[in-house]
Amino acid sequence: MRNLLIAGAAGFIGSNFVHYMLEKHPHCRVVVYDKLTYAGNLDNLKSLEGDPRYAFVRGDVCDAAEVEETMRQHKIDTIVNFAAETHVDRSLMAPGSFIQTDVFGTYVLLEAAKKFGVERYHQVSTDEVYGEVLEGSSLEADRLVARSPYSASKGGADLMVYAYFISFGVPATVTRGANNIGPYQYPEKVVPLFITNAIDDLPLPLYGDGRQMRDYQYVLDHCEGIDVVLHKGHAGETYNVGSGVETYNVDMTRLILQLLGKPESLIQHVTDRPGHDRRYSLNCDKLKALGWRSAHTFEQALGKTVKWYLDNESWWRKIKSGEHYREYYQRNYGQREVLALK
Repeated sequence: MRNLLIAGAAGFIGSNFVHYMLEKHPHCRVVVYDKLTYAGNLDNLKSLEGDPRYAFVRGDVCDAAEVEETMRQHKIDTIVNFAAETHVDRSLMAPGSFIQTDVFGTYVLLEAAKKFGVERYHQVSTDEVYGEVLEGSSLEADRLVARSPYSASKGGADLMVYAYFISFGVPATVTRGANNIGPYQYPEKVVPLFITNAIDDLPLPLYGDGRQMRDYQYVLDHCEGIDVVLHKGHAGETYNVGSGVETYNVDMTRLILQLLGKPESLIQHVTDRPGHDRRYSLNCDKLKALGWRSAHTFEQALGKTVKWYLDNESWWRKIKSGEHYREYYQRNYGQREVLALK
C-alpha cells in the first residue's frame, strides 16, 4: 500500500486521516480526491502544500471516467472512501443527494477497485447503520436498521462493499465508527456548533431533553483504527471503532460550557428532530484483537477539541459567516420550538 486514493479527504475525518498517514507512514503517497462540496475545505490540508507525497484532485466520486483517470495517472493501489454526505439533519431535508454520493459514489469506486486490482478497498462507515441501540452494544454481524436517509445510504454502501467482495473478489474492508470530534469538523455538527456558539455567547440548541447517548471519540483514535484495519484487517470483514464510553448529550454540552467558562443558561432545549436515535453503542473487541486501543478519554478528546476551536477562530468564522451556513442554520433551527426543560 504505497499509493493511496483517499476520497472525500478534504472533509473532517478524511483530512485528519491524510495528516495521520503521512506522518505515520513516510513511504506513502496520498492522492486526495474531493468534489469540494460545502464541507470540503482545502484549508484542512494547507500545511501539506509542497509535500511531494501529497496531491489533490478535484473530482466527483460519481464520475467514473474521472475516477479511472486518477487511478491510472497516480498508479493507485489502495482506495479509502470517506466521500459521503454525512449530516442526519441535512438528510431529512434532501435525501436524494445522500443516495447519489453515499451509494452510487461507492459503486463507482468499487468498480474502479475491481478494474485496477487494488490491494485494498476500505469503506468508512458509521455506527448509525445499526439503528437505535437501547440495550447492549452492536456487533459487526448485527442486522442493519437504518432510521434516517443518512444511515440508510451508509448501510446501502456497506452492503455494496460486501457484495463486491463476494461477487468479484475485491479485497474490501469496512469500519463503522462512533461519533468523531476534533480539528476541522464542519460546525453544523453538534460539538463544534456548540463550542463556537458558546464562544460567541449564543444559545446552544440542544435537541429534546438532551439525554441521547453517544460515544464521542477523538478523530485521530479513529484514524489509527482505520490504519490498523488497512494493514491487519481481513478482507471481507467489518470492524467497529469507538472509545466504548457513552455520554449524554446534555452532559457533553455542560462540559463544553465548563471548559469555556460559560454559563449553563446558554443551553436552549429545542424540539427534537424526527426519529432521533436515543443511543448508539459499539462492541469493539474485534478491532482490539488486532492491537488497537483508544488513546483518549472523553474528557481529553473534548478538551483538545475545544482548544483547537479556540486556537483556530479564523477557520470556523469564515465558514459560519458564509451564506450557505447561515441559510442552513436558519432552516434547521429557526422554526424549532424552545422547550421549557431544565
